Amino acid sequence: MQLQVAEFHQFEAGGNPFLYLVPSGGIFAMDALSQKAVALVQEHPQDPLALLEALVAGGAAREDAKECVEDLVSARALRPEGGWQDAVEEPPANFPLQTLVINLTNQCNLSCQYCYEFGEDKVATPEGKPKFMEIETAKQSVDFLFKQSQGRRAAHITFFGGETLMNFPMLKQIVDYSREQAREHGMYIDYSLTTNGTLLRPDIIEYLAENAIGVTVSMDGPKELNDKLRVFSNGKGSYDTIVPKVRELLAKHKSRPIAARVTLTNGVTDVIRIFRHLKDDIGFHEVGFAPVTTSPDRLYAIGPSGLDDVLAQFEQLAYEYRDAALRNELHGFSNVSDTLAELHQGISKSHPCGAGLGLLGVGPSGDISPCHRFVDSDEHKLGHVSEGLDPEMQKAFLGTGHINTKYDCQTCWARPVCAGGCYHEAFVRYGDTGHANLHYCDWIRGWTDLCLRIYGEIATHNPGFLNHFEQRKAA
Repeated sequence: MQLQVAEFHQFEAGGNPFLYLVPSGGIFAMDALSQKAVALVQEHPQDPLALLEALVAGGAAREDAKECVEDLVSARALRPEGGWQDAVEEPPANFPLQTLVINLTNQCNLSCQYCYEFGEDKVATPEGKPKFMEIETAKQSVDFLFKQSQGRRAAHITFFGGETLMNFPMLKQIVDYSREQAREHGMYIDYSLTTNGTLLRPDIIEYLAENAIGVTVSMDGPKELNDKLRVFSNGKGSYDTIVPKVRELLAKHKSRPIAARVTLTNGVTDVIRIFRHLKDDIGFHEVGFAPVTTSPDRLYAIGPSGLDDVLAQFEQLAYEYRDAALRNELHGFSNVSDTLAELHQGISKSHPCGAGLGLLGVGPSGDISPCHRFVDSDEHKLGHVSEGLDPEMQKAFLGTGHINTKYDCQTCWARPVCAGGCYHEAFVRYGDTGHANLHYCDWIRGWTDLCLRIYGEIATHNPGFLNHFEQRKAA
């Protein structure tokens, strides 16, 4: 038997060498002996005994050399030549639901030009369907959640829109009903919502705080940046309406961290300035960024050079995050936190996200979709809450999205954290939810390498900080 190198990505952090193991998603810290062993096998395949003797001849104790080779094989950094393959397994057929995104309404009081629900790239077909969820559909949605989440100790509801708060009375009814059902099922349930912030008022803020409902506010930065595309139907910007309401939210809602979610578009790519404004001037606990999901020919689409500039700014904030972590402080750049959490958990994805699996969306009509971005889309409907999930439709959706079906991804070392990218992005760009997001490949590899190096530095110099990612997983 000959040993050869398996699939991994080498990187250095904190002055120490590491391997990112593909496709297991593990991170292997190397010492001088394991470095030498890997280097020997990289030159040409090695008989295990010959490799052992070469390490001993280089000055290693025999037991240390034996343990080193065994560890590298066990971690699958080295593998038998022509030996085992690491195809990602299918998730279990009865995978329990964890999160239900309930779209309380498909209506919105803003007219954001890039909106994936109402804009030029929309996939929804809401004609003839209810605009606001009614109580019977809401109760059926909750019942569906608890039926599908059997086996879990906790479930989660995310309230969404349109603009979520346009149907705030229904939100309260769902919280009351779902808590009753949680008690009956012996489960814990928690809640979050996404809002544009324009309809926040004192009684709503008080309710959200008292019920520990997590809040994410969609906002794109300082006034002149936010108001480029986040406007009312008359073209008036939303910034001046949002800011005083958000400040009151931050002052009075202390039971959960409040986050901002930024959509980056052509002309709205000053990541550093946006982060500073939202985090330092406004006071959000966390700020996360995502490039707009759109066809490449839209005027607000970000071109390749723009994405390069965004990544460079992400890198600056990521190093600030690292420095804060080494001081045992939280920074607030959630893009780093989310990626580090996945790396820490050793995630190797079969699918890009939990859509259609651990997460589902429900529209005001009760139609079930893979996630909130496909709500009200007849083409992507997976069932109805009154009848349940259609297993064949779900299987077909997940089948096309599995990483093993994406030929372009098979040689990419970053596939454990990407798995081809967002379904909705793929559909808008390529007309196929199962298509790899090839336009983001360089971005993903660059970002993942950066986060690996930051993770390695934190693991080397302040490993206790990594406990935050265990807490993040639990949350």
